[in-house]
Amino acid sequence: MASGIPAFMEKDDVRIGFGIMGGWNQSQAHAQFVANIVDYGMNIQQALEAGRFTKGSFDGCDVRMESWIPESVRSELTGRGHEIEVIPPRSGRFGSAQAVMSNGEGVHFGASEPRHDGAAIPEAPPVFEN
Repeated sequence: MASGIPAFMEKDDVRIGFGIMGGWNQSQAHAQFVANIVDYGMNIQQALEAGRFTKGSFDGCDVRMESWIPESVRSELTGRGHEIEVIPPRSGRFGSAQAVMSNGEGVHFGASEPRHDGAAIPEAPPVFEN
């Protein structure tokens, strides 16, 4: 699991544990991950890879966004007075994360995003029982 404060979410028998590093951005990235799953129906890998945005202070209308966020969204926000700074994707400025999920039926999933060098590697079942 990525360092930082791990988070946990569950609904019915589905359980997801995840951790997103990123200092000031950490809580913002956690909220975006949850929204990607709950509101947009993404799986855990898609939710980690989705473009992120961050607000670096409590003042002003400045927002940093990865270029993965569609131009139409950025234009609409600019039209509403936001000052958008577009950051190249996968720069690491938006944190990095890993996630695991149990679907309640004994199937487990892992996800690791491309903003860092982690990997989600399944543990092989035992070949020989003791």
